[in-house]
Amino acid sequence: MKKVYGEEKGIKVISPSDCGNAPKKKVLKDLLIALAVKDIPFINEYTKEDIRWDIVNDITVQGREQAIEVLEKSMSSSVMELNIHNIITHGKTASANGTFKFENNKVYAFCNVFNFVSAGKNIIKEITSYIIQLD
Repeated sequence: MKKVYGEEKGIKVISPSDCGNAPKKKVLKDLLIALAVKDIPFINEYTKEDIRWDIVNDITVQGREQAIEVLEKSMSSSVMELNIHNIITHGKTASANGTFKFENNKVYAFCNVFNFVSAGKNIIKEITSYIIQLD
């Protein structure tokens, strides 16, 4: 699978070349970038107001406002690089995994499982995140 390298919204993005082939894949790639750069308008556009976000072994938040607060507090250092390994979609569910590299040189591996409001809508109602700091 070919990787695409580029810079989007001020960070280096590495992603599979097929991320733009399906509408949900494109939304998820753009959402991962939006999370990395804290693009609140984009996050608001593609998440349900009462979104549930479970960060496994850390916190579960309910509602977009609380989710954005957690995002802003937990990512105090700026993301320099997003490396998306896979985005898989099927019906109203999807998953993405990869790594975030921060300006303090810490690297975190992630796997997110997304649930959309329906198979035909690109609005996310639930996210489960598995995040591990790499050595």
